[in-house]
Amino acid sequence: MLSNRAFTILLFFLLVLHASGQEPKEMQDTLRKDALNVYMEASDFIKKEIPFINYVRDLKDADVYIISTNQRTGAGGTEYTYFFTGQKRFTGINDTVTFASSPDDTQDVIRMKQVNALKMGLIRYVGKTPLAKYINVSFSMPLTESVSTDKWNNWVFRASVNGYLTGEKSYQSKYIRGSLSASRVTNDWKINLSGSYYYSVSTYDISGYKYKSENNSKNLSGMLVKSLSDHWSAGGFISTGSSSYSNEKFNAGIMPAIEYDIFPYSQSTRRQLRLLYRIGFNPVIYYDTTIYDKTREYLWSHSFAAAYEVVQKWGSIDMNLNYSNYLHDWSKNNLSFSSYLNIRITKGLSFNIGGGASLIHDQLGLVKGGATTEEILLRRRELETQYEFYTSFGLSYTFGSIYNNVVNPRFGENSGGGGYYIMY
Repeated sequence: MLSNRAFTILLFFLLVLHASGQEPKEMQDTLRKDALNVYMEASDFIKKEIPFINYVRDLKDADVYIISTNQRTGAGGTEYTYFFTGQKRFTGINDTVTFASSPDDTQDVIRMKQVNALKMGLIRYVGKTPLAKYINVSFSMPLTESVSTDKWNNWVFRASVNGYLTGEKSYQSKYIRGSLSASRVTNDWKINLSGSYYYSVSTYDISGYKYKSENNSKNLSGMLVKSLSDHWSAGGFISTGSSSYSNEKFNAGIMPAIEYDIFPYSQSTRRQLRLLYRIGFNPVIYYDTTIYDKTREYLWSHSFAAAYEVVQKWGSIDMNLNYSNYLHDWSKNNLSFSSYLNIRITKGLSFNIGGGASLIHDQLGLVKGGATTEEILLRRRELETQYEFYTSFGLSYTFGSIYNNVVNPRFGENSGGGGYYIMY
C-alpha cells in the first residue's frame, strides 16, 4: 500500500497534470469560439495547414466566403484566383488573391502555394479577431536589386508520347499517340502551335475469322491572337491534317477571326461573355468517294460562337453556343449547344446539371456505300446522323453541425477499405 506521503505526492501530481491540461483546453475552446467563420471548398490538407479559422458548411453562417477559380496560363501552368467577400461585421471588406503554378510544379508544391495564398487573403480578417495576437508574419526570400531577363522570351514548349498494348487469345489492341506544342502568351499576343499523331489497330479472332480495324490521324494547327483592347481581340486559325475516321486524306484551313467580350477581359476569372466570328477557306481531299460523289473539295465556311461563364456565391454557369455553315450551301450547317449549371439551392442542398446537343447537317465527307459491320461496331468510321446529345445531373444534400474543422485520416476516407489520395 502507498504511504500517506507517497499518496499525497501522487495526488498533487495528478491535480497539476489535470490543471495543466484543462487550461489550454479551455483557452482553445475560447479561441475556437472567437475564430473567423469561413465558407469555402477546403481539402483536408488546407484544414490542417490553416487551423485558425472555422470551416462552416453554410454560407449564412460565414463571416467570410471564398470563391475560387482557375485557368490555364501561357506557360502551361495554372492561375488560381481566390475572391474573398466579407459578411456580417466584415461587410464591404473584400479582396482578391492570385498566384500561378508552373507546369513542372508537383501536387505538393501547388497545394502549399494554395495554402499561402489563402493565408494572405485571410490575414486582414483574422487581424480583427482575438486570434490576431497569435499570428506571426514572415518573409522567407530576400529580394535582389535586379530582375533577370527571360531567355525564352515567354515561349513554352511541350512534347509527349505514349502507347498502349493489351491482348488475349482472341483479341489484341494497341495504339501510339504523340504531340508537340509551342506557345507564347503575353498581355498583347497569344500564340499557340501544336501537332499530333495517333495510330491504333485492333484485331479480333471470332470463330477462326480475323477482323482487323485501323485508325489514324495527323494534325497541325496554329492560333494567333492580338489584344486590341479590354473588350476586343483579333487573330486567326490555321490547320492541316488527315483522319481515316472522317475520310479525310488531307484537309487544311485558314480562318481569320475577331472576338468581343461583353465584360472586360480583366474580369475573365469571374465572368465572361465572349462572341467570336471567323471565316475562311478549307480545301479537302478524301480517301474514298463521298456520298456527294466528291474526291476533293474547295470549301468556304464561317462560324459564330458565344461563350458565357460566371462564378458567384450561389454557384456557377458555363454555356457555349456554336453555329457554322458552308457558304456554297447554307443547308450544310451545324448548330451545337452545351451547358453546365451548379446551383446552391439552400443550406446544404445543391443541384448540378450539364449536357449538350448538336444538329448536324454538314457531314460532307461520309463515304459512299457506308461502313462495314466491324467499322460500325468499333466506331472506326464516321456515320451519318442528324443529331447527337449527352446529359448529366446530380443532387447533393448535407446536414448536421455547421462546423467542419476536424480532419481524421484513420482507416482512410471511410471504413470500407484503405487507399490514400490528395484532394484539391
